Amino acid sequence: MAETEKKAAPKKAAAPKAAAAEKKAAAPKKEAAPKAAAVEKKAAAPKKKAAKAAPSGKTVTVTQIGSPIGRPKDQGATLVGLGLNKLHRSRTLEDTPAVRGMIAKVAHLLRVEE
Repeated sequence: MAETEKKAAPKKAAAPKAAAAEKKAAAPKKEAAPKAAAVEKKAAAPKKKAAKAAPSGKTVTVTQIGSPIGRPKDQGATLVGLGLNKLHRSRTLEDTPAVRGMIAKVAHLLRVEE
């Protein structure tokens, strides 16, 4: 009798799982129409290109002179944020407080030209 009780428990647990699976299968069918309509609206709208802001005023040129290998990950991520990923590559950036903060964080890996 102990064996039948063990087998009965999985059968009871399987029924709610099957019912939940049926509910999940039915749910996407209801949501499919609004998603398709949203895709059509996006396709119909003309794509706008992001206009790059012209550097107004001051700029700063940074050149990577040090490697981020063996450094904390956030320093490597800061270099990527500045647009640098290999030694001796340069970028001319807008002179903003955010850029200045990034430069200060990895100043030991950069050469800065005003």
